[in-house]
Amino acid sequence: MAVNMVSVLLLLVAGNLLIDAHLPCHAVHHEVTSAVAGVVDAVLTSSPLPHCSLFLFTDQSKSDFDVFLFLSNLRTPVGVGIFDAVVADRGSDVAQTRLSRVIAEARQLRQLSWCVTVVVVSDDPAFLAAFAELSLKSRLLVWPTRVLAVTRLPLQELQDLRMTFSTTNSLLVITDATRRKHIRCSMYTYLPYSHQGSEPLRVATWFPQRGLVLSTRLPIFPDKFDKFLHRPSLKAVSEANPINKVSSDDHHHLTFSGAVPNLVHYLSTAMNFSYTYVRPPDGSWGVEQANGSWSGMVGMVMREEVDIGVGPFILSEPRAAVADFAGPILIDYWRILGARGQSEVDPWGFLQPLAPLVWASILGALLLTVVTMFLLSSYFSHKTLQGSSSRDTFVFFRVLLQQDPMLWSDGWWWKRLVLGVWMMTTLVLTRSYAGNLMSLLAVRYIPEPYHTLRDVLDDPSVTMIWQKDIAHVQYFRSVESGIYREVADKEEDGRLIYRISSELVQSINTLVRRGHHVLLEVNFGFDVYIAQDFTHTGKCSYYKSRDEFLPVNFGMIGPKGSPIIPALNKRIMAMREAGLFDQWMKEDQPNSTVCYNAPAKVTVRTPLSLDNLWGMFVILITGDSISLGALFLELLTAAALQPKRPSQDSGQY
Repeated sequence: MAVNMVSVLLLLVAGNLLIDAHLPCHAVHHEVTSAVAGVVDAVLTSSPLPHCSLFLFTDQSKSDFDVFLFLSNLRTPVGVGIFDAVVADRGSDVAQTRLSRVIAEARQLRQLSWCVTVVVVSDDPAFLAAFAELSLKSRLLVWPTRVLAVTRLPLQELQDLRMTFSTTNSLLVITDATRRKHIRCSMYTYLPYSHQGSEPLRVATWFPQRGLVLSTRLPIFPDKFDKFLHRPSLKAVSEANPINKVSSDDHHHLTFSGAVPNLVHYLSTAMNFSYTYVRPPDGSWGVEQANGSWSGMVGMVMREEVDIGVGPFILSEPRAAVADFAGPILIDYWRILGARGQSEVDPWGFLQPLAPLVWASILGALLLTVVTMFLLSSYFSHKTLQGSSSRDTFVFFRVLLQQDPMLWSDGWWWKRLVLGVWMMTTLVLTRSYAGNLMSLLAVRYIPEPYHTLRDVLDDPSVTMIWQKDIAHVQYFRSVESGIYREVADKEEDGRLIYRISSELVQSINTLVRRGHHVLLEVNFGFDVYIAQDFTHTGKCSYYKSRDEFLPVNFGMIGPKGSPIIPALNKRIMAMREAGLFDQWMKEDQPNSTVCYNAPAKVTVRTPLSLDNLWGMFVILITGDSISLGALFLELLTAAALQPKRPSQDSGQY
């Protein structure tokens, strides 16, 4: 329906924004203004979004009458915001400041709207270029915001718009009014990642008599990132890691293999793009530097030197502030990797057949039996021989030590009953002890000393290895207290060193294997390292800690505000739901589960030696030494207490 001047004014007053509507007059053909309004109205009608507002940006070439004539020809009832910004000189600081302020106000209004369609009308290439640059930098033109740039300039003068319009949901509308009765408006879209000087794709043409005529099967606002039309070549930055192994072909082109490269190939096929890999110069994932810049792959993505950061990257708040994360492809935890020690013999293994509580129970039962014998002797015996109580007590000790007991001569039946019960008890105990002892003497123990961060921190002889410039290194450097502060402090003591990803395998085979270093990494990395070692050596040389800490989400990243991230999310979610990534990880690494539960105890067949039994000899020698000491004390005591005899020559002359 037509909208007259009064209704337009009421619309602006009733809740819409009117900013700097004092537009200088400039002669514009009414037919062209009507045509511009017609093509905008046709676009809004062909892809209706009833809750969207309309933001109109103009420069000084449009008069108030032109603006209201344009609005009166719109048939689509929408909220309207009018923004006037003059950029006489693109390099002028005043003009740039004014345009930046207007765009900032428009962005605030966009954040309060359901959705927005931005219409930019100008025949000034400086104004259009400045608007495109500043609106993209200020994030006014996010992907859900539709943009129509209406101009009479030829395509050759609009090359500065290519970069912005190729990454936004934008249409370029060029009005051709060279022949007054044959006005037409051609609509173009710049394809993503197109080269400088490449021609945009014409999607439709509008004629006053025929209306909107589509040139392709695409909609007016095609989803250019869902599936690329011209198969662009993207730059993907990555680095070697356990699930992303690096190699080079005959032409020295960088290639990767593993679960993550399989994911990139899957995405490239689904979204129709080719890609080339690059590596970061410093070989790191990236952390924020003291000057505010970022190192590694995150820095390359932030500076838009590459299109995709493959990683995968650990999701963290500082990284999310400078790059956009795709959906998680992997959720994991940190663990400790240590070397399994050589099998060892426990010289005190002869104490292990019985638990400490059982040893205490045996001693308690022995004392109880002795007390019971004493009480029964006091009750039944009216006359007890001197020394019989001590002799009865040692009978029970002799039975426990499997010595021949001395039978009582008095023949009391209750004594024989107590002795029989005690002999039955000790028989079961000694047989069980002998059987378990023979089993334990054949057992070797494999030490696994570090299962928590506290175990590592409390051992001054071990050094930690962390990967260089990862998110969690930046985290525990920033904390002020707690166990991770203690980890960071060990760097000053020389007990914490850093290695880039490509150096970790060498560090494992040298430093960690010797036992005086441990590696802190995510769990899936340990599975790969241990599986590779088992494939080469045929044994499980390393172990993972039982303790897990610092849960992490891994994902790919893109430049801030890049529309490719939502497109990647849709494919990644489908891939995860199908279980493809887990399957790729299993197929990529054989023997990945062999060492999951490697035993810490092994059984061997070997003759007994002093290595097995020296603990028993220690007890024997200790007991003999104590016995000799007691003997010497008794002799000295007896000699001291013996009375002196008088001399035979005493008193005789």
